[in-house]
Amino acid sequence: MIAKKLILSLVALVAAISNLHAHALWIQTSPTGAAGKEQKVKIIYAEPDQKPEKLSEWYSDVKEFELWLTAPDGKKEKLPTVAGDDFFTSKFTPAQEGIYTISIGHTAKEPGGTTVYQFNASALVKVGKTATGNDATFNKNDLSVFANASQDYKVNKPLILNILYKSAPGEKIAVTVSSPSGWSKQIETNAKGLAEFTPIWPGTYYIEASKSWKESGIQNGKEYKTVWRAATLLVDVAK
Repeated sequence: MIAKKLILSLVALVAAISNLHAHALWIQTSPTGAAGKEQKVKIIYAEPDQKPEKLSEWYSDVKEFELWLTAPDGKKEKLPTVAGDDFFTSKFTPAQEGIYTISIGHTAKEPGGTTVYQFNASALVKVGKTATGNDATFNKNDLSVFANASQDYKVNKPLILNILYKSAPGEKIAVTVSSPSGWSKQIETNAKGLAEFTPIWPGTYYIEASKSWKESGIQNGKEYKTVWRAATLLVDVAK
């Protein structure tokens, strides 16, 4: 009986952690903007292309994230957010042309079981024709996903992702690509932190990179044995 209860407990724990892995923060905004025109931003917590979780159901203190904007000239500022029922909104007005990086990097206060979870998310906004700021290193999160923001992506054309881990090429990072059709696949970065796939449907692709390893310590008074980090990016693909 004890063994049976132990097995059931382990199954429940694995199911809970698997569900947590499937959820991530996503930053939704138009990939293009205009100088002097307000740019709207939306943040959700959900599985790829699925119904967002209500704020009351967000894991631990994830809803206490901070949203940051890095301008093409490298200037960084914190953006205010407004809570909705199942999302947060924000906005900014580009003052210059180039590539703007919007980012979130948040380590959850509460470990999930014995795992510490870190949620990273980013979005890239192209303003005008200048490529200033089109640089993966502008995102200072521990783990980040970057796609050339000055490029227009189309179906049946290779799409290259640049994954950085602590500002260096992230080798052997698992990257899950979820397409607008519901199809998904996992790819892995090479020694240069690059991963490539060819989109075959138009629409928004959900990209999530993740990395986990064994590490022991104390988080918020609780012991942990594993650290898990994820980073997300949305990429629009045209016909």
